Parts: sequence; structure tokens; C-alpha cells
Amino acid sequence: MAIRVLLLTQWFEPEPTFKGLVFAKELMRQGFEVEVLTGFPNYPGGRLYPGYKVKLLQREVIHGVEITRVPLYPSHGQSAIGRVMNYLSFSAAASVYGLFGAKRPDVIYAYHPPLTVGIAAALIRIFRRIPVVYDVQDMWPDTLNATGMFSNRAGLKMVSRVCDWVYRTADHLVVLSPGFKRILISRGVPESKIDIIYNWCDENALAKVDGNISADFPGAESFRILFAGNIGKAQALESVIKAAQILASRGANIIFVFLGGGLEVDNLKELAARQQLYNVRFLPRVPMSEVGSYLNSADALLVHLKKDELFTVTIPSKTQAYMAAGKPILMAVDGDAADLIRQSGCGQVAESENPHDIANAALALQSLSADEKESMAGKGPAYYKENLSLSVGTSHFGSIFRRLSFAKRKS
Repeated sequence: MAIRVLLLTQWFEPEPTFKGLVFAKELMRQGFEVEVLTGFPNYPGGRLYPGYKVKLLQREVIHGVEITRVPLYPSHGQSAIGRVMNYLSFSAAASVYGLFGAKRPDVIYAYHPPLTVGIAAALIRIFRRIPVVYDVQDMWPDTLNATGMFSNRAGLKMVSRVCDWVYRTADHLVVLSPGFKRILISRGVPESKIDIIYNWCDENALAKVDGNISADFPGAESFRILFAGNIGKAQALESVIKAAQILASRGANIIFVFLGGGLEVDNLKELAARQQLYNVRFLPRVPMSEVGSYLNSADALLVHLKKDELFTVTIPSKTQAYMAAGKPILMAVDGDAADLIRQSGCGQVAESENPHDIANAALALQSLSADEKESMAGKGPAYYKENLSLSVGTSHFGSIFRRLSFAKRKS
């Protein structure tokens, strides 16, 4: 008899989401029955997607996955009240459906953030006695404070207490890095209750490599280091511009290419223009289906985040994509992300926000022989396939689901 999983997440296809449809389909492929409990799609714009209208309940099937949508208040703007209403309305509706409407699952998988999803899962667990696996993808309230999303000390303390209650109530916690596990242990969560399951990447999108890229992408006569993704304050890419300036002063034939959009693009362009840097190139954001061609065309791939204690326990999602793409990585994020590159041997590590260290790492990658570059590049996909892939990660989740389900049946 197949184990039935209720996949509880506020965001799901057609919204951009990480553990969404591909995760549900892989669980089904591995023998689980899956029902998705989610809201009406409105993220990230805060407006309902075409073809959807908020109602008490809507059931649909996407690629064989059964989806139940419950009402929420659509909002995702700058208004704190609107966002709180968005979170709370979904949590309340999901709790009601989970308590009174859902066919009894064997286990609940709940995706965090937001915290309110965890609250709904905890309530269902308490009243229906269904084991909960809580997937902690954001370390609240630390992230709220570090990003400036919410800084009221009394409010942060309250959020922290609710987090601790959800952690105690859940039967098992899954985190994305060793650092997350250390933080939870420091908060009193038993080590035996926590598993590390690294995130995977959008494997299907990365597999689309047709070589169709912008004519503004530098040619192979230069060593091209590509940063692909959001360009915001957290990425702190001013340090990379300064590294480019150092490399230019040394006459190095290395070009940094920034592919993407974000709040800091104009500032970085202005900085590069003031320094008259010939070795910095900006390209606009492209659909995820086209990113693979750009990754494949680069000589190395860059990950960078600002120097912050929170980011030392974070593994940026582009890390897995870069590893799967099979290119040497310049990792300029301190902590767990750097450790992952060292363990896999697929790149060069530099200190975050240290232009000289970033420049030296870029030169070290450029100076590798063709055989050394090929060997380093090959280690990324091999490590990814063995440790980080969708099938591996889902298998780990499956083992946890089975263990909890069997333990419940015996009790």
C-alpha cells in the first residue's frame, strides 16, 4: 500500500517555486501518493494568475499531480499588512482543510517559509495525529532581521518563540546545510530529529543547451567568469567590480559577465563606467530555459554574497546549478557553501567581499591547464549526481516519510 503524502506549501506551480511540481512528480515516481495543498497563485506579483479566481476550494491536476487550492488574500508588495494577511489567510484556510477536508495522509510535508505554513502543519498534527516533516529553507527570524524585512525586536522575539514551538511539534526537521543544523541544535532541537538534505537545481531547464546566447556575450579569446541571477544588495557585487579593476590593472584577460536583473544593476553599471572597465559586461535577465546555454558558454561561474553570519550557513541555490552545469566555480561565499566546493573539488574558493582574494582566485582558475580545467569541471556534475540531485534528495525524503509512517502505524 502506497504511503500518502500531503505536500503543504503556500507556493506551487504556476508560481515560481523550488520544491513544487518536480518534487511532487518525483515522489510519485518513487511510489508515493501525493496531494498538494496550496493557495491560489499570486506570487511574486501579488495578483492572481490568469484563469484563477479565489474560491472556497478548487481541485485541479497538473501533470498527474492532484492539487487542492484553498483561499488566501493575494498580496506580495511592500505593504507589511498585506503580506501578513497573505500569510495568515492561507494558514487559516489550509488548517481548516487539513483538519476537516483532506483525505487522511500518512505524513505531512510542510515547506518553510513562511512560518505560518508550519503553524498550519502543527495544528493538523496535534488534532489528527499525523506526523509532520518540516523543511526549513529559511532561518527565521534571522533572515527577517538580516534582510531588513522585519526588524522590530519584540516582534522578532515572538516569531522566534513560534518557530521554536513549530520545531518542537514537528516530528522531523530537514535543513539545507550543516550550519542550519547547528543553529537548530543550539535552539534546543535534538540532533536526532534533524536531517541535512541539500537542495537540487532545475535539472530540466539546465539540460536545455542550444548555444543560443546574446551577441554581447564575450568571445572565447577571453577567460569569461559568469554570474547569473539576482543582482541585489545581498549579492554585494561591488567587490567583484573592484576585483575586475584589480585584474585590469594587471593586464589579465579575464572578463566578468553579469547575467540578470535587480536593484543594484544600475549602481554597478555606473561604478564600472566610472572606472572605465573593459572587463565587465552586463546582460539582461533571460528565462530559466535559456540560462543553461549561458552557463555552458562560460569558462567559470561565480557565486558571491555579502559577508554576513547568516550567509555562512547558506548555500545559494545557484551553487547546485553551477555544479550540475559542469564548469569550474569561483565560490566567494564564506562557510558551508565554500566547504561544499572544497569537498567536491570543483572550483576555487575566495573570501567574500575581498576584491584581492576574488581577483587571485580568478587568476588561479585562468592559469589551470586544459586538463586541470576539464578535471575540475567534471567533479561538479559527479558530486551533484551522487549527493545533490533531485532523485537523491527525494529518496532521502522518502526514507524519512516511510520511517515516520511505519512508526505511526505501529503506535
